[in-house]
Amino acid sequence: MREIDLLTEFSQKAGTEIDPKNIKIDDTTLRDGEQTAGVVFANDEKIHIAKMLDKVGVHQIEAGIPAMGGDEKEAIKKIASLGLNCSVMGWNRAVKSDIDASVECGVDAVAVSISSSDIHIEHKLRKSREWVLESVKTSVDYAKGFNLYVSVNAEDASRSDMEFLLSFARTARDAGADRLRYCDTLGILDPFETFMRVKNIIDIIGIDIEMHTHNDFGMAIANAIAGIKAGATYVNTTINGLGERAGNAAFEELVMALKYIEGVDMGFNTTLFRALSEYVAGASNRIIPTWKPIVGGNLFVYESESKASGVLANPETYELFKEKDVGLERKVILGKYSGVNTIIYKLNTLGFKISRKEAEELVEIIRNKAASLKRALFDSEIIDTYKSYKSKSGVTKVDKRGGK
Repeated sequence: MREIDLLTEFSQKAGTEIDPKNIKIDDTTLRDGEQTAGVVFANDEKIHIAKMLDKVGVHQIEAGIPAMGGDEKEAIKKIASLGLNCSVMGWNRAVKSDIDASVECGVDAVAVSISSSDIHIEHKLRKSREWVLESVKTSVDYAKGFNLYVSVNAEDASRSDMEFLLSFARTARDAGADRLRYCDTLGILDPFETFMRVKNIIDIIGIDIEMHTHNDFGMAIANAIAGIKAGATYVNTTINGLGERAGNAAFEELVMALKYIEGVDMGFNTTLFRALSEYVAGASNRIIPTWKPIVGGNLFVYESESKASGVLANPETYELFKEKDVGLERKVILGKYSGVNTIIYKLNTLGFKISRKEAEELVEIIRNKAASLKRALFDSEIIDTYKSYKSKSGVTKVDKRGGK
């Protein structure tokens, strides 16, 4: 009965207004993002990414793992000393020496992470539930002694026994933790289950919740939003969804989904999104797929006659936000699905003024060429095709503004 009630509440909350002032982003590109298999950021890259994240407007940056020492620790020290507008967090195991390393870096916040699921406790930690709770209590108490903001991370929370997870959260709260990071470590939850679990913790324990959602089944963003609807006030993200296996909740996708689907404008400088995504993609050696939501190169590229004609008449026919809002450009290309209007428009942008009759005759030529090449035509190929058409039609002079 409780689950039915919560599902009803989830449905009702779908229309509930979310106050953007209550939601904060803790970006972990520099920690969980760099944990992507094969990814390494140079120190200058980590510092540059931190500065870009701060410029975009994130509230907190999880800068790395101080206990690793060496270059990692030096980069975190540098980031913490930059005087950024955002909070800088260090990630730690529930171990005093890890927290000491974070303190040495000068961060103002720490994440204390430990597993909460039985499978992790038994096979990874090889300890008991009681040992986990005592580790939470001891490490949080120790960190608060340095006047640090403390997030307790419940690793593999989504596979944890709920009663034990409530004890875990209560222990963290009573020890002075500022929030609990709910980690869907394997990305196994759906939005409805996420809502119910997070709502239970908030209702019973009364601690701030941060969503840490993975994308193994493609639901990281949906689960993060479901957690927010349940009352979570923080979300852990990475640029481009970078992360282990299928990655984490993508910062740029979450921000734009909240803004345009939920009506929650958090005030981020979204015009920098493409530039930030490109930089992280280059530093991580992980390309941005052209079809990627929000910042993908194809997001504002049109070939289909019906879509292109609609957008050319009024962008709102197929666009919820403007291309410049995320640092992209709108383009029309010619290919197998192009038609008269797109051909006239495209040649006009290339400096050629053509009649509708000419465009009608060019349609089949353009489509056949694109089909044979198995791709859209390059601008130079479009020009050559048009000139060839004019030559074969007996016209030697091409009507081009500013020349022949």
